[in-house]
Amino acid sequence: MAIFTLTNRFKKQMKVLFLLFFSFFAFASVLAQQTELQRDSILTDSLQTQFLRNDSLRTVIGKASYYASKFHGRRTANGEVFSNKKMTAAHLKLPFGTIVKVTNLDNGRTVIVKVNDRGPHTKAFIIDVSQAAAKELGFYTKGVAKVEISYQMAKK
Repeated sequence: MAIFTLTNRFKKQMKVLFLLFFSFFAFASVLAQQTELQRDSILTDSLQTQFLRNDSLRTVIGKASYYASKFHGRRTANGEVFSNKKMTAAHLKLPFGTIVKVTNLDNGRTVIVKVNDRGPHTKAFIIDVSQAAAKELGFYTKGVAKVEISYQMAKK
């Protein structure tokens, strides 16, 4: 009857292999459990990259305001339910779904928003953004900011 004995070298190799195997699966598990916020930031990063690659952007400078809290939960002009926590905006003429880069000219902060509503309904402003976008842009406490908006019109 042969007795199988493991050498110290073989034991060490098995431990390393075991450690690598389970480290791989632990890492894969962490990646699979990304939160929605992380996924949104990845989407935002890819949208910013698209802006950087595109030479045919249109740019407008003017004032921006943000939605009042009373609009949270109401329907927007395109039928979506408005949320102060999402990066959305209202524009009078841009098609729904247009992605707009908004830059606060006072502090240089930039956000990417999606047009899903109509407004602002005064000529003093060029865009209304959600409260989340206003906070990111740094004008939530002021209420108004001088901004530059950049967008690309859809090809017909």
